[in-house]
Amino acid sequence: MALHIRSMTQTYDTAQNPVYSFIIPVYNEQESLGELHRRLSALMGGLDGGAEAVLVDDGSRDASYALLLELNAIDPRFKVVHFSRNFGKEVAVSAGLDLATGDAVVLLDADLQDPPELVLEMAKRWREGYDMVYAKRDRRLDETWFKRVS
Repeated sequence: MALHIRSMTQTYDTAQNPVYSFIIPVYNEQESLGELHRRLSALMGGLDGGAEAVLVDDGSRDASYALLLELNAIDPRFKVVHFSRNFGKEVAVSAGLDLATGDAVVLLDADLQDPPELVLEMAKRWREGYDMVYAKRDRRLDETWFKRVS
């Protein structure tokens, strides 16, 4: 497995170590990456500590990797990992977890199917002392009845 890492060599001293690490697997998501960057940057600015995003390109065949490198160039908080081929979401998440340096890790999808802004409430709960916080979707408006039931 070829693993290319960009900007992951950055070291943090204890005063600047990020509190939050966002792990985001990416596979053919060129259309959503600009919006992901906009919303995640705003979220990072609203958190009570520093943050990084570890974006793992899981062998995308579109322009995702090139766009991720552009994001990293304009915002070094966005770290980029590139797989030579598609290994699957679980492997991408595992790689992101191995490289995350924050005290709290948040898993997000690059297609923004779940709003990143929910992390503010989740971070609040984490600060209250919960070891693990997760969101559960109450309803999915865009899915068929069969999918919701199954």
